[in-house]
Amino acid sequence: ISSNVGRDHWPQVNCALMAGGGMQHGQVIGATDRIAAEAVSRPVTFGEVYATLFRHLGIDVNNATITDLNGRPQYPVEDHAQPLAELVNA
Repeated sequence: ISSNVGRDHWPQVNCALMAGGGMQHGQVIGATDRIAAEAVSRPVTFGEVYATLFRHLGIDVNNATITDLNGRPQYPVEDHAQPLAELVNA
């Protein structure tokens, strides 16, 4: 574990398995280079993943806000990210 409390290898790329909720299954979204170090096509943000999950929970990420501890409204995803079109569009 590094001084940043991480392992410092391949931080630019992650993978996730998502299923259920009416999603379009059986696909890979995006690609990495030959050593899986960097995204080379269709990088996906965590905001897009969260927006997809919220959409399937019936939460409108474009209009929903959550009040923080200081009473300020916060959006549930950063930068108004949208759900992954590849998973939600027929």
